[in-house]
Amino acid sequence: MTHTLNDGHALPAIGFGTYPLGGPTGVEAMAGALRQGYRLIDSAVNYENEGAVGEAVRRSGVPREEIVVTSKLPGRHHAYGEAKTCVYESLYRMQLDHIDLYLIHWPNPGVDRYVEAWQALVDLQRDGVLRSIGVSNFLPDHLDRIIAETGVTPAVNQVELHPFFPQALQRQVDAERGIRTEAWSPLGRAQEIMHDPVIAGVADAHGRTPAQVVLRWHLQLGTIPLPKAASASRQLENLSVFDFELDAAQMAAITALGRSDGRLFNADPATHEEL
Repeated sequence: MTHTLNDGHALPAIGFGTYPLGGPTGVEAMAGALRQGYRLIDSAVNYENEGAVGEAVRRSGVPREEIVVTSKLPGRHHAYGEAKTCVYESLYRMQLDHIDLYLIHWPNPGVDRYVEAWQALVDLQRDGVLRSIGVSNFLPDHLDRIIAETGVTPAVNQVELHPFFPQALQRQVDAERGIRTEAWSPLGRAQEIMHDPVIAGVADAHGRTPAQVVLRWHLQLGTIPLPKAASASRQLENLSVFDFELDAAQMAAITALGRSDGRLFNADPATHEEL
């Protein structure tokens, strides 16, 4: 199952998160995930594992053209020239000839250079260095500003999204602009969510694990979850969510778990600065 982006490229319906995987064990975990069937792998400059991602792609045995590799631009390199250099450094670390999806990691509105960072990604996409471009943690005002000032709409907005923080308004805004929403930390506060009685009840009804139920909820919302799992068994478990379906009442009950304080940490994109 894939989703076609507004630029014509496709993204798998579920991806593999890589933070904080790295080094030899991280390479093996990521290569193993690709062998299990994942075809979207999510990294960032600030994860300090781009080299491991590139090595995992090469070791996996999966044809390069089947894999969507993602990385993200840190806030300290939002200046136009620095942004372009940073993207090339990502490319060199991964030892790839292009990156399939590159995102601005956070808008960092206090610095207020995210528009020129976006213009850098637009120009690098035009030059063929990047296939698809997008953003992460961008609020509606941030999205509207970069679209208005560059004429280019992001293909993706990757945001915190899980049952305790379902982001209904942000999902609606993204959809209205033709932007696909990706979900970081899709299982949220995993220990708490895994023991939530609503999710446990749905899991029992389907003979599935709570994690599978939450990931299925994401798929039916139309968001792309990016779960991370180091073990082969968990990787396979998280992929095995395409052969059952939640009904409308179950979907609504999980969404109703949203909380006003549902964020994992104090990272409101309106104020958060991530260098």
